[in-house]
Amino acid sequence: MKKTIITLLLAVAAFVTASAQKYAMVDMDYILRNVPAYEMASEQLNQLSQRWQREVEAVGKEAETMYQNFLSDKVFLTDEMVKKREAEIVAKEKEATDLRYKYFGPEGELYKKRLSLLKPIQDEVYEAIKGVAQQRGYQTIFDRASSSNIIYSSPTIDVSNEVLTRLGYSNK
Repeated sequence: MKKTIITLLLAVAAFVTASAQKYAMVDMDYILRNVPAYEMASEQLNQLSQRWQREVEAVGKEAETMYQNFLSDKVFLTDEMVKKREAEIVAKEKEATDLRYKYFGPEGELYKKRLSLLKPIQDEVYEAIKGVAQQRGYQTIFDRASSSNIIYSSPTIDVSNEVLTRLGYSNK
């Protein structure tokens, strides 16, 4: 009998605690689309990425052209010339690979530029979300844009427009 009462009290306490928690949703894609600085930074990164990609492709194409020329000239070359041309082609391919890594690698220029341009904006959005959570008493705010396992959420718990207002942007 005593165990049943304790179990029942624990179940009621867990229910009260769980039902007392408040949570909300935000749509980070929506928020970031409505922050002009983020759109401008994204466009700048896009242009930079395309320029670097063209540069990498140009070096790769140079290596490919060198290889095609080598294949057509190979029958006329001495062994020493073949080795020299092969080394030149390998060096050009390595240059293309190194350039790709320099720009697009895990610690590459694009990563660094993205960090310097987007992180301050993302931090500002995070602080706005945190402010809304503290002001309204939310324990958790989920991002419905990045969570693939949220099937449905009521529009009444979406605080994205409040976050935009807190950031100083009008609700669109």
